[in-house]
Amino acid sequence: MAASELYTKYARVWIPDPEEVWKSAELLKDYKQGDKVIQLRLEEGKDLEYCLDPKTKELPPLRNPDILVGENDLTALSYLHEPAVLHNLKVRFIDSKLIYTYCGIVLVAINPYEQLPIYGEDIINAYSGQNMGDMDPHIFAVAEEAYKQMARDERNQSIIVSGESGAGKTVSAKYAMRYFATVSGSASEANVEEKVLASNPIMEAEEERNYHIFYQLCASAALPEFKTLRLGNANYFHYTKQGGSPVIDGIDDAKEMAHTRQACTLLGISDSHQMGIFRILAGILHLGNVGFTSRDADSCTIPHKHEPLTIFCDLMGVEYQEMSHWLCHRKLATASETYIKPISKLQAINARDALAKHIYANLFNWIVDHVNKALHSTVKQHSFIGVLDIYGFETFEINSFEQFCINYANEKLQQQFNMHVFKLEQEEYMKEQIPWTLIDFYDNQPCINLIEAKLGILDLLDEECKMPKGSDDSWAQKLYNTHLKKCALFEKPRMSNKAFIIQHFADKVEYQCEGFLEKNKDTVYDEQIKVLKSSKFKMLSELFQDEKTPSPTSATPSGRTLLSRTAVKPAKARPGQANKEHKKTVGHQFRNSLHLLMETLNATTPHYVRCIKPNDFKFPFTFDEKRAVQQLRACGVLETIRISAAGFPSRWTYQEFFSRYRVLMKQKDVLSDRKQTCKNLLEKLILDKDKYQFGKTKIFFRAGQVAYLEKIRADKLRVACIRIQKTIRGWLMRKKYLRMRKAAITVQRYVRGYQARCYAKFLRRTRAAILIQKFQRMYVVRKRYHLMRAATIVLQSHLRGYIARNKYQRMLREHKAIIIQKRVRGWLARVRYRRSLKAIVYLQCCYRRMMAKRELKKLKIEARSVERYKKLNIGMENKIMQLQRKVDEQSKDYKSLLEKLTSLETTYNTETEKLRSDVERLRMSEEEAKNAMNRVNMLQEEITKLRKELHQTQSEKKTIEEWADKYKQETEQLLSELKEQNTLLKKEKEELNRHIHDQAKEMTETMEKKLVEETKQLELDLNDERLRYQNLLNEFSRLEERYDDLRDEVNLMVSIPKPGHKRTDSTHSSNESEYTFSSEITEMEDLPLRMEEPSEKKAPLDMSLFLKLQKRVTELEQEKQSLQDELDRKEEQALRTKTREEEERPPMRGAELEYESLKRQELESENKKLKNELNELQKALLEKSSPEVTAPGSPAYRVLLDQLTSVSEELDVRKEEVLILRSQLVSQKEAIQPKNTMTDSTILLEDVQKMKDKGEIAQAYIGLKETNRQSLQDYHMLNEDGELWLVYEGLKQTNRLLESQLQSQKKSHDNELEALRGEIQSLKEENNRQQQLLAQNLQLPPEARIEASLQHEITRLTNENLFYEELYADDPMKYQSYRISLYKRMIDLMEQLEKQDKTVRKLKKQLKVFAKKIGELEVGQMENISPGQIIDEPIRPVNIPRKEKDFQGMLEYKKDDEPKLVKNLILDLKPRGVAVNLIPGLPAYILFMCVRHADYLNDDQKVRSLLTSTINGIKKVLKKRGDDFEMVSFWLSNTCRFLHCLKQYSGEEGFMKHNTPRQNDHCLTNFDLAEYRQVLSDLAIQIYQQLVRVLENILQPMIVSGMLEHETIQGVSGVKPPGLRKRTSSIADEGTYTLDSIIRQLNTFHSVMCQHGMDPELIKQVVKQTFYITGAVTLNNLLLRKDMCSWSKGMQIRYNVSQLEEWLRDKNLMNSGAKETLEPLIQAAQLLQVKKKTDEDAEAICSMCNALTTAQIVKVLNLYTPVNEFEERVSISFIRTIQMRLRDRKDSPQLLMDAKHIFPVTFPFNPSSLALETIQIPASLGLAFISRV
Repeated sequence: MAASELYTKYARVWIPDPEEVWKSAELLKDYKQGDKVIQLRLEEGKDLEYCLDPKTKELPPLRNPDILVGENDLTALSYLHEPAVLHNLKVRFIDSKLIYTYCGIVLVAINPYEQLPIYGEDIINAYSGQNMGDMDPHIFAVAEEAYKQMARDERNQSIIVSGESGAGKTVSAKYAMRYFATVSGSASEANVEEKVLASNPIMEAEEERNYHIFYQLCASAALPEFKTLRLGNANYFHYTKQGGSPVIDGIDDAKEMAHTRQACTLLGISDSHQMGIFRILAGILHLGNVGFTSRDADSCTIPHKHEPLTIFCDLMGVEYQEMSHWLCHRKLATASETYIKPISKLQAINARDALAKHIYANLFNWIVDHVNKALHSTVKQHSFIGVLDIYGFETFEINSFEQFCINYANEKLQQQFNMHVFKLEQEEYMKEQIPWTLIDFYDNQPCINLIEAKLGILDLLDEECKMPKGSDDSWAQKLYNTHLKKCALFEKPRMSNKAFIIQHFADKVEYQCEGFLEKNKDTVYDEQIKVLKSSKFKMLSELFQDEKTPSPTSATPSGRTLLSRTAVKPAKARPGQANKEHKKTVGHQFRNSLHLLMETLNATTPHYVRCIKPNDFKFPFTFDEKRAVQQLRACGVLETIRISAAGFPSRWTYQEFFSRYRVLMKQKDVLSDRKQTCKNLLEKLILDKDKYQFGKTKIFFRAGQVAYLEKIRADKLRVACIRIQKTIRGWLMRKKYLRMRKAAITVQRYVRGYQARCYAKFLRRTRAAILIQKFQRMYVVRKRYHLMRAATIVLQSHLRGYIARNKYQRMLREHKAIIIQKRVRGWLARVRYRRSLKAIVYLQCCYRRMMAKRELKKLKIEARSVERYKKLNIGMENKIMQLQRKVDEQSKDYKSLLEKLTSLETTYNTETEKLRSDVERLRMSEEEAKNAMNRVNMLQEEITKLRKELHQTQSEKKTIEEWADKYKQETEQLLSELKEQNTLLKKEKEELNRHIHDQAKEMTETMEKKLVEETKQLELDLNDERLRYQNLLNEFSRLEERYDDLRDEVNLMVSIPKPGHKRTDSTHSSNESEYTFSSEITEMEDLPLRMEEPSEKKAPLDMSLFLKLQKRVTELEQEKQSLQDELDRKEEQALRTKTREEEERPPMRGAELEYESLKRQELESENKKLKNELNELQKALLEKSSPEVTAPGSPAYRVLLDQLTSVSEELDVRKEEVLILRSQLVSQKEAIQPKNTMTDSTILLEDVQKMKDKGEIAQAYIGLKETNRQSLQDYHMLNEDGELWLVYEGLKQTNRLLESQLQSQKKSHDNELEALRGEIQSLKEENNRQQQLLAQNLQLPPEARIEASLQHEITRLTNENLFYEELYADDPMKYQSYRISLYKRMIDLMEQLEKQDKTVRKLKKQLKVFAKKIGELEVGQMENISPGQIIDEPIRPVNIPRKEKDFQGMLEYKKDDEPKLVKNLILDLKPRGVAVNLIPGLPAYILFMCVRHADYLNDDQKVRSLLTSTINGIKKVLKKRGDDFEMVSFWLSNTCRFLHCLKQYSGEEGFMKHNTPRQNDHCLTNFDLAEYRQVLSDLAIQIYQQLVRVLENILQPMIVSGMLEHETIQGVSGVKPPGLRKRTSSIADEGTYTLDSIIRQLNTFHSVMCQHGMDPELIKQVVKQTFYITGAVTLNNLLLRKDMCSWSKGMQIRYNVSQLEEWLRDKNLMNSGAKETLEPLIQAAQLLQVKKKTDEDAEAICSMCNALTTAQIVKVLNLYTPVNEFEERVSISFIRTIQMRLRDRKDSPQLLMDAKHIFPVTFPFNPSSLALETIQIPASLGLAFISRV
C-alpha cells in the first residue's frame, strides 16, 4: 500500500511542537511521491507548510481514527508511535478520568494526585477471578493475573513497579499487596492484610523526602516518653536539613509517628523495643551533628565535652573518651606491628557518616527480620509473588554515584523487560504458526558491559579505591584512556575533565566524578564497631553481636533504599574470607545484589507497572506532555510499542474480523468457512501480502493496516448513508409535492365557492339597504316629533314639581339622617363586640395551652418513669414505645380534629339559628310596613273626605298624595334591599357550608395522608429491622460454621495440608467458610466435653481466637433472641396500628376499646408469666425428686399435678375477675365524665383556630387589652345591655368547673391504678406462697401430701373469705352471693377428689390382677412348649381382617426409631423423586403428624427431641449438599410448610380462620411450640440465604456473557479492534453463555420451586433477588468496561431487559418487584442512548436517572465510547453540567452496586387445605415402622 493512499486530503498527521511535543494537523491536498513540502492546517485553523527531511524524506506520523482513540490497550492502536501513545494517554487521563492503560504487557499508571473511589473491596471483588483483558485496566487486574498464574501454574511471580519519585510507585505496590491480602482467603491468619499494610509506614519513604522516621521523631519530640532523647526541630540536625524539605504539605509527621508506632505494635514489636529503636535513631541524628576541628592537614580533634557527642554516647551507652578518640584516629596493622594514626578532618567526617549509615543499616535489617517473622505463615510456602518497588531512570543537573547505581539497575531491568517482550511476541507467532523474522530491538548489553564488564567503570572504580593515593581525577583519566573513542556509548564532556557521559537506553546522562571514590569506599573502622559492641545498651549490642567484622553498608548517601520488597538472600561466605568480604566496596556489593535480583526475577513470571508523574506541581488531573513523554521514553513503554510495531501488532480472530468487516463483502463472497471468507476479502483489499499473516485462529496485521481497513469501512458506510439519504430525501420531497398539489386544488375549490357566495350576499344586501333607508328616514322624522313633545311635557313637570321637591328633600334628609345614625351606632357596637370576642377567645386559648402544657409535663414525667422501667426490663422497647406514642398522638390529633369538626357543625347550627332570627325580624318589619300601608289607605280615605269638604285645598292634597307615593316607593325599595340582604345571607350561608365541607374534607385527606405516611415509615423501619436481624442471623450462622471448622480442626490436627496453592472460587474473594457450612443447635451443650478431648493436640490452634468466637456465638444468640422479640413486637405493633385505624373510624367507644385491649394484653402477659413459673416448677420437681416418687402415673405425681392445675385455674379465675372489675371501672369512668355543652366556647375555639398566623392572634390579644383597660362601669359601652361581659364571666366559671372536674377524674384514675397495682401485687404474693407451699409439700411423704394440700386449700379459702368479707362489708347481698358460689365450688372440689381417689384405687386393683394373670400365662406357655417345637415348627402367616376406622391425622413411632425416621425422611431422601411422584411438602406433613402424636401423648421430651433432630438433620443435609439447588429448594419449601403447619394447628385464633372444623380438631392441645416456630423461621431464613448464594453461583458466569457480551441482536454493535489484552469475544461460540441460557436457567429455577410446592410469595422474593443480582452484576461490569459503554450496547441491554420482563409476564411475576430491581440497569442503558449535548439533554438525564448515583452517571458518561465514526464523544463541559445539576443530590458515593446484598425475606402464613387424615405414606420412603393413628 503506497503512502499516497494514506496521505490524502483531509488525512490527519502529527507534527513536532516545542511546547506540546506533538501537534495534530490536517492535509490540505494529497501527497505525491517526491513532494518536499506538505500543506497542513492546524486544529486552531492556522495553515503551514511542513518541510520533509531531505535525507530521510520521512513523512509525519499519521493520526489514528477517532474511533480508536481512548483504547484500553495502546497496542490496539493501528498506528503505533510516540504521538499516538501520548495522545491516547492524555485523552484517557483528562477526558475520561482513567489513570490506568495497558501497553501490551505493561500497565501504565498515571498519578492523579487525587483520591479516587476505585480501590474499595467491591472493586476487588469485581476484578477477582476475571481475565486480565475482560475488565478495564487496573492495578488489581495485574495483581489478579499474577495471583491466578501462581495458583494455576505454581510458579513464582513478580510485579515490577517503577517510576520517578512522586509517580505513585509506593501506592501502586500497596494496592497490589492489599489485593493479595484480600483475595488470599487466609482463614487461619485473619489479620494478614493488616500486617502487610502495616509494614508500609515502617519500610517506605514518603514523597520526595527520605528517612521519614527522623522527621517524625523531631515532630514528636515534645512527647513525654521522648524527653530523654533530647530531640529538637528537624532544621537543627545536619542529616535532616540537607534535603531542604523537612516539612511536606498535607502530611502531619506527628500523626504519622503515631501510625508508625501502631504499625510496629501490630507487627509484634514490643514497646521496649520500639523505644530502643527510637533511641538508636535519635543517637544517629546527634552523631550527625558531631563537629571536627583541624590540627593540621593530617589530623583533627573533637572539642572537649562536645554536646552532640555527649548525647550520642549517653544514648548509645558507650564511653565518651573512646568514641571521641576513635572518631579522630584509626588503627593500621602490619605483619609485625600495629600503629594508631590520626586522620584528617575530611576523613573523619566521612568515617562519622559511614558509622551512622552502618548503624542505620543494621537497625534496618533487624526491623526487616522482625517484619518477616510477623508476616511468616505457618503454612508451607510453595510459590510466592514478589513486588519490586524501584526508582526509575534518573537524570538531574548534577548526577553522582547514586544516579549511576540507579540507572545501572534500570539498564539491567530494561534488558530483562526487552527480552521478555520479545519472548512473548515469539511465542505468540509460534503458537499461531505464522512465519516470522527476527525483530530488531534495542539491546542494551553494550551499555551494561561498559559498566560491569572487566575493565569496566565499576572495575576501574574499585581498582582506584585500592590505590593509596587514588583520587576522583585519576579515576576519570583512567576512564578516558580506557573507553573514550573505543566505546560508542562513552563520551567526554567538552568543558570538563572530571565528568563522563553514558548513552543509556533512555537518554544521555552526564556524571560528575567528584565523590565517587569516597562513596564507593564507605569504610567503617573496626575500632568504632568494637566501641559499639561494648555498649551497655543491650539492643545496640544485639545489632552487632552476629558481626565478626563490620561490613560496609549498601545504602547510598542520599538515603534511598534502591531495592525493596524483594527478599534477596546473600551468598554464603566461605570460612577465612571475612576480611576479604569486609573490603568489598559499595559498587561491588551493589553489583552482586543486582545479579541476585536478576536471578530471582528471571526465575519468576514478570508483570510490569510503569508509574508516570503527569506534572511537577502535583495538580490533580493535569497533564504535562513534556514530562510525560520523558518518562515514557525512560520507562520502556515506547520500546514496547516499537517492538510491537516491528511485528504484527494488530490481531483479530476470524469471527471478529468477519463481524466487523462484513459490510465490505457481497453476499456471494460469504462462505460457510469464515477463515476462507476473511482470506478472500483481505486478498482483494490489501494487495501487499506482507502486511498481514493468517494464523490458526487469528489474522495478524502490520501497523497501519487496521486504520486502512477502518477507512475503507467508513467510506463504504458513508456511501451507503449518502445513498440512503438520497432515497429518503427524494421520497420525502415527492411526498411533500403531492401533498402541496392536493392542498392547492382544495384551496382553489374553496376560494371559488367563497367568491360566488360573496356575490350573492352582495345582491341581497343591496336590496335590504334600500328597504332600511326607507324605514329609517320615516323613523327619524317620527322620533324628532316625539322628542319635541316630550321636552314640552318635561318642562311642565319640572316647573310643577319644583315646589314639591323642595319639601320632599327636607323630609328625605331627616329620614336618611336617622337611618345613618342607626347604622353607625350598630356598626360601632358590632366592632366592639368582635374585638372583645377575639380577645376572650385568645385568653381562653392561652389558658388552655398553659393547662395542657402542665398536663403534658406530668404525662412526660410519668412516661419517663415507665420508660425507665421498660428499659430495665425489656431493653430494646424504647424505640417501639416511641413509635407507639407517635401513633397514639396522631390518633389523638385525629380525634381532636373530629371534635373540631363537630364544633364547627355546632357553630354552623348557631349561625343558622341567628340567621333565622334575623329573617323573623325582617318578616316583622315587613308586617309593620303592611300596617303602614293600611294607615296610608286610611289617610287617603280621610283625604278624600277632606277633598269633598275642602275643594280649596287641592294643592295640599296633591302634595300629600305625592308624599304617600314616595313613601310607598321607599318602602318597596326597603323591602327590595331586605330581600337582597336575605339572598346575600343565603349565599354566605352556602359559602360557609361549602367551606366547612371543604375544610372537613381537607382535614380528612391530610389525616389519611399522615396515616399512610406513618404506616409506610413503620413498614420501612420494620424492613430495616428485619434486614438487620437476618444479617445478624447470617453472621451467627457463619460464626457457628466457623466454630464447627475450628472444632474439626482441633479433632483433625494430625492431617497435613496438601502441597499446592489454594484459593477461593474466582467469583468470591472472601473466605470460603463464609457461606458453606451450618451447625447444629445442640452442639453448644456438649462443648465442654469436646473441648477436653483433644487437649494434647491444641497447641497450634489459636485458643484466644477460639474462645473469642465461642463468646461471640453466645452473645449473638442473645442478641438474636432480643432482636427476634423486638421484631415480633414491631409486627404486633403494626397489626395493632392497622386494627386501631379501623377501630378509630367510628367516633364512639374508641378509647374504651383501646383501654380494654391494653389491659387485656397486660393481664395476658402476666398470666403467661405465671404459667411459665408453674411450668418451671414442674420441671424442677421432675429434676429434683426421686424417680419413684415423681414418676408419671404415681399418686404423688397425680396429686401434685392436680394441685398445680387447681392453682393455675384459680389464677385464671382471679385474672378474669380483675379484668371484669377493670372493665366495669372504665365504663363507670366514662359514664361519670360530663358532656361538654359549652357551644359558645367551642365556637370561640374554632374562631381562634381560624386565625392562620401569629399576627391575627397578636391583634386579638391587643384588642383584649384595650377592652380590659376600660373600667367596669363602662362595660355597658360594649353593647347596650352588657351581654358580652356576662358571657365572658360565664366562660370563666365554665373553665373553672371543667378544671375541677378534670382534677377529680385524674385523682379517681390514680386511685384506680393504685388499687389495681395492689391487686396485682397481692396476686404475685399469693403465687409465691403457693410455690413455697408446694415445695414444702414435696418434702412430705405421699400420704401426708393430700392432707397438706387440703389443709392449704382450706386455709386459702378462709383467707379469701375474710378478704371478700372486708371487701363486701358495705354490700351484704354481694357478699352472700359470693359465699354461695364459694360453697358450691368447695363441694365440687370435694366430689372431684373423692372420684379421683376411687379411680386410683380401682386402677391399682386392676393393675395387680393383670400383672398376676400375665405372669401365670407366661409360665404356662413356657412349660407346654418344647425347645424342638420352637426351632422346627414354621410360623404360618395369618390374615387378620382389620376394621376400617377413622384416622386422627397422627403418626405413631417408637422413641428408638427416631434416628431411623430422620435418616430415611431427611438425610437419605432424594428431592427429585419426591417432587415428581409425591405431593409437595410430604416430609413436612409427616414430621408434623409425628409431632401431633407426641403432643397427644403429652410427651414433651419426645416433642423436643423430634424437633431438634429434625432441625439438625436439615442442617446436616444442607451442609453436605448445600450447592445443589434442588436440595436447597426442596428443604426450603418443606421447612416453610412445616412452619405453616405449626402455625395452622397451634390453636391460636389468628391462624385458625381458614381451617375446616376437622382441621381445628387436629390442633395441638398440650404444648405451645412458639419458640420452635421461631427456630424454624430462623432456619428457613438461613436456607433462603443459602438458596440465594447457590443461585448466584450458578448465574454468575452467565450474567456478563449473556447480558453484556453476547449480541442478541446481531449486527447492531460492531467489534472494535482488540489489543494484546484481548477481551472475550461477543460472538456466540460453543460454550459461551447467551441470554437464552439465562432464561433457560430461570425456567429451571422456577419449575423446580413450583414442583417442590414453594409458597408463591416466597417464589416472588427469590425471583426478585435473582433479578437484583443480574442487574447489579451487569451494571457493575458495565461501569468497569469502557468498551461496553456505547449506543449499540445500550440497545442490546434494553432488548435483553425486555426479554427478562417478558419472562416475568409469562410467569405472572410482574408484581414481585423484580422489574424495579432492574431500574438502575435500564436507566444506564437509556443514558447510553439519549442525546448528550445541550442543557435540555442534561436536564432530561438528571430527571431520568433517579435510580443511579451521581458517581455512576458521571462514570458512564466518561466511559462512553463511540463504536462508529458517526457517533460523538461526550464533551467535558456536558459532564461538568451534569455534575453541577446533581451536586445537591444526596446519594451514596459508592460507584458499584452491592451485588452481595440480600433483601430481607418474609414468610407469609399460607395455610394448607389438605386434610391430615387423608395423607398416605408411600412405601418408597422406608417408613414402615411408623403407623397411622
